[in-house]
Amino acid sequence: MEPLTATPALTNWPGLFAPTSPPSLRAPQPAPIRPGEIDIAHLLKVGMKPVPTGGRVSMFVLRGFLSEAECTALITRIEASHRPSTVVYGNGDDSYRTSSTCEFDTRDPVVNWLDGKLDRISGIPPRYGEALQGQRYAIGQEFKAHTDTFEPNDPETERHCAVAGQRTWTFLTYLNDVEAGGTTRFPALDKLIQPERGMLVCWNNLRPDGSPNPDTLHHAMKVRRGMKYVVTRWYRERAWR
Repeated sequence: MEPLTATPALTNWPGLFAPTSPPSLRAPQPAPIRPGEIDIAHLLKVGMKPVPTGGRVSMFVLRGFLSEAECTALITRIEASHRPSTVVYGNGDDSYRTSSTCEFDTRDPVVNWLDGKLDRISGIPPRYGEALQGQRYAIGQEFKAHTDTFEPNDPETERHCAVAGQRTWTFLTYLNDVEAGGTTRFPALDKLIQPERGMLVCWNNLRPDGSPNPDTLHHAMKVRRGMKYVVTRWYRERAWR
């Protein structure tokens, strides 16, 4: 299994500031960015590093996104208020998702600060973002292979997507170094992401045509020793709030 690596940022491209070509020779303009989507040039500008996926998924990483003190403040809040995690599509496997979830207090200034920081780095207007959510994994807990999108042609999908549409991007931040286990595995991409305190990982859940991308399938693997804490923000196609 190939570990996560980031490609170097692309700078000083030849011809970047070349004179404007005559109209007939100008390169075609990129398609407008859909609501809830991201301008990749913006992610590169703010320091996100692309992860090689063979063009199958747009994925980026940023180490040191949160400081140790910021991570500790969020872990304290998760520990103070968490409940067993749930799933949208039951499959009869009681061990499918065994973590705990924290619904943060939206009046909390720390939570509002992180919301704003994620909105600025993503470049997506705040109204497209779901409420920030924390996850807690104790020893032996996991979330088996899943995608963050809602399954097409399912009654539950209509209920969850009727207003805000499908999930577009996932922004996941690791809050601690895990002693053993707790890796995030993307089997279709042959990628393993080891939790690292303060590291932000984001990926596009959709294909260019707007359909769910099955290659985003990922598994929050069992924690073998210690604890694992993450915070996640998902963005939608239409306004969430």
